[in-house]
Amino acid sequence: MHSAYLNSLSPQQRQSLIKQLHERQSGNCFICQQQIDLVLHSDSMQIDHVIPLKANGRDHPDNFALSHASCNASKQDSDLQVARALARFEQIRNNSNRDDGGVNLGDVLHSFGGSLHKLSAKISDDNNSLEFSLPEIGDNAIYRAPLFTDELSSFRYCFTILPIEYLHHDDRINPRSIGKNISKLVKEFYLKRPQLHIPLAWISTDDLGKAEVKVFDGQHKAASQILLGVRRLPLRVFVNPDIDVLLATNTNAGTSLRQIAFDKSVQRHLGSSLYRDRILKYQEDRGLSDEDLSFSEKDLVRHFRGETREIKRYILDNVRDSIRQHPENRLIDFIDFGGRAKEKPLSYSTIEKTFYSFFIYGDILDTSLGYKIQAEENARQLEVNQIIKLMSIIAEEVFIDRFDFEIGTYRIENRIQKGEDIPDLHLTAYRMAKEEILYSWLIIIRTVMESYYAMMGKVVNKSMIMHYNHPELLWKNIRNFVANLRDLPFWVNRDLSLTLFGGKQVYTFWQKIFESGLTPEGTRILEEGLNFIEMIKDR
Repeated sequence: MHSAYLNSLSPQQRQSLIKQLHERQSGNCFICQQQIDLVLHSDSMQIDHVIPLKANGRDHPDNFALSHASCNASKQDSDLQVARALARFEQIRNNSNRDDGGVNLGDVLHSFGGSLHKLSAKISDDNNSLEFSLPEIGDNAIYRAPLFTDELSSFRYCFTILPIEYLHHDDRINPRSIGKNISKLVKEFYLKRPQLHIPLAWISTDDLGKAEVKVFDGQHKAASQILLGVRRLPLRVFVNPDIDVLLATNTNAGTSLRQIAFDKSVQRHLGSSLYRDRILKYQEDRGLSDEDLSFSEKDLVRHFRGETREIKRYILDNVRDSIRQHPENRLIDFIDFGGRAKEKPLSYSTIEKTFYSFFIYGDILDTSLGYKIQAEENARQLEVNQIIKLMSIIAEEVFIDRFDFEIGTYRIENRIQKGEDIPDLHLTAYRMAKEEILYSWLIIIRTVMESYYAMMGKVVNKSMIMHYNHPELLWKNIRNFVANLRDLPFWVNRDLSLTLFGGKQVYTFWQKIFESGLTPEGTRILEEGLNFIEMIKDR
């Protein structure tokens, strides 16, 4: 940073300026808001312009701020106000307890003192406006927001501005995490460019006048403004809407309509929520209790005749989401759900194309949802639990204590070619996780399952292989196969970095290697093709 003003100061004048800035900032770094100690940090703090000179900021003490040198060096924007907002967002991310390490609007609201109160609200006597007050923050005025009716959906809504203390994030309708591209929105708002679409929220006035205002769309815009210090947000608020319709609308926006960039795992979560809603609606329509699960997936499809395709998708989404959300699934830590990270070996897309594609039964069932559920022998229940068991075995044998997140996945083969020392355990895990390779050896695991039942003289439906309660001997065979496959020496052959592992191959390429030991071009990779009967034996 060039500053004619700072360059003109004597050492004593510079120290005086530092003390002034330190007092003005209450002793905290302007960017990270953590303490600056004038003694301990004497050699590791910097003075910088709040508004950069290139953005017409003044070269004057009023436009200076004090920060840790490390914060200033790593700041995500040249403007310190924006850098401070982004640093706060990173702090929220770092403190996140979510499985995917992400944060949503609810996390941002809680960090800034939001989501504290329900709104005191009612419909006016003439039914034309929403009336509300904010006594919890000392504002006893009665506000009135005119109500409008959407001509097509008949939903009623109003436009209003509310303090963040009354805003809550709806993570059921919108379970997405906030992406790192929020930095661009923060910059836009800081440059005083108006938002073109305001966040959407809904309330129900049925709760004795106390309603949570739940924001379900526009969370990036809302979070960006809050990070910059905004305490009141403009909203379009739906009043007493049909939540199932909002949920379906938001799901379609991120799937068939492609209006929202939902990743696949979020789509599955939304579909799972819609499936549970359809179960409740079926029970209500048939006069059944919440505990009555005497009906089947086929009954649901018949009942919701106009939604046949959607119901089938929701059923499968519920299976996928149950696997993804299960706390005993040990493979989850190694899956990147956003699809862009470089630390984890598996993408969610890969999981869908392999584990879910091979082992989830893709059609609807005619057995009741509650069939043998107490004995944990329900077909879908078995399917979920056994896929989780398979994924956990693979995690234990291939990834846990082997794959190093610090090394990650970024350009591993190029790094090997440049002489970087990648540990054997990490390299094996990385290579076995490549989509086309994983696809090919999971096919063999499915064959191990099918062959076990054939050897026992039992006829099984191969497409429903996970609906059979696998005995421990079969699970032992699977674990042995994975461990013996992992220990093959070609996984750690650095000479294959440029050729065999240097690019993405088609599935049939690796199927040929595992079947014959040769590439389709005839290059010998394995001494012979894999004999899974030998590979399921103890070594």
